[in-house]
Amino acid sequence: MIKPQSEAELADVVRSADGPLAISGGGTRGVKVSGAALSLSELSGITLYEPGALTFVAQAGTPVAEIEAALASENQRLAFEPMDARALMGTSGAPTLGGLIAANVSGPRRIQGGAARDYALGVRFVDGTGAVVKNGGRVMKNVTGYDLVKLMCGSFGTLGVLSEVSLKVLPRPETQSTLMLRHLDAQAAVTAMAAAMGSPYEITGAAHCGALLDDGPVTALRIEGFESSVNYRLAQLKELLSGFGAEMTVGDAEMSFWIWAKVRDVSLWAEVPGDVWCVSCRASQAPDLVARAAPVGWILDWGGGRIWMRVPAGVDLRGTLGAYDGHATRVRGEGCDIARFEPEAPGVARLSQGLRARFDPRGMLNRGLMGPVADEVV
Repeated sequence: MIKPQSEAELADVVRSADGPLAISGGGTRGVKVSGAALSLSELSGITLYEPGALTFVAQAGTPVAEIEAALASENQRLAFEPMDARALMGTSGAPTLGGLIAANVSGPRRIQGGAARDYALGVRFVDGTGAVVKNGGRVMKNVTGYDLVKLMCGSFGTLGVLSEVSLKVLPRPETQSTLMLRHLDAQAAVTAMAAAMGSPYEITGAAHCGALLDDGPVTALRIEGFESSVNYRLAQLKELLSGFGAEMTVGDAEMSFWIWAKVRDVSLWAEVPGDVWCVSCRASQAPDLVARAAPVGWILDWGGGRIWMRVPAGVDLRGTLGAYDGHATRVRGEGCDIARFEPEAPGVARLSQGLRARFDPRGMLNRGLMGPVADEVV
């Protein structure tokens, strides 16, 4: 495994490579491509942290746990609540900053706070020719190259190898609680979550799970902030949702942390057989998609806009779901010829191919992961 010790060494590795490179951060997400293994684990460390400006800069291989510990010491946090995929994927290692940005890893709080890409202020990366590219800045007002910063988020290393990232962070709330509605079906749950998210009570998590607790489906709605405000909003939310006829209970801060860690990491399915898919869709379509797929297990997150589904190994969930407004990613599953990512529409595929040709003209970086390289296009 190639482990460059600096950005300059990383650039030399990419520039001199005579074959494809398989890029990894902490190796926790189970992404596999062919090529020489290139690990960013040695490019690690926080290089700048300004709590008063709500910004920090760190090398791409910096463990997320190290970053979260530094932020916690200043009562701050990563606002986009990144997933730790190790339990679900059965992997080891440690999630890294570069990995979560490259995959645009965004948790339940996305419905209120936004995705990882919404907090990326700047990046440094090495493109497929070995050139070092710097884009963006350390404050939100600096929008130079803003689109390129966003472009790197979710590119899974196919456009460049991240070496450094600057992010905006937010203060940590004083407390949190979760209102749980019991035994709603999927349609009623989506309707209740939509009502909660459309209210003025600042919902920071909205999920529905059939197996979160032992006695039936739970619809979970999270509220964060000062304790007095949380208690007031919980009372108002109960009144707002009283018409659904569901039994309501409130999870305190400890229970709430537990619930959202389970939803965030999809850890209920750790060491449980089956392929796991992540389906992005319009929330109103979620109940119908669950009915079509009849999965072994499912979780509605983002108010229904993201569905985690567990299906028998080898099932092509895309074929089962048919047409809908969204896409499905095969997150966990071995063997067969089912692609990890949804095939792109022809117009989007041409745009993607053009970007890869611009940033990785030799097709060296995570080759084939998100689409064919130029010489493979018919």
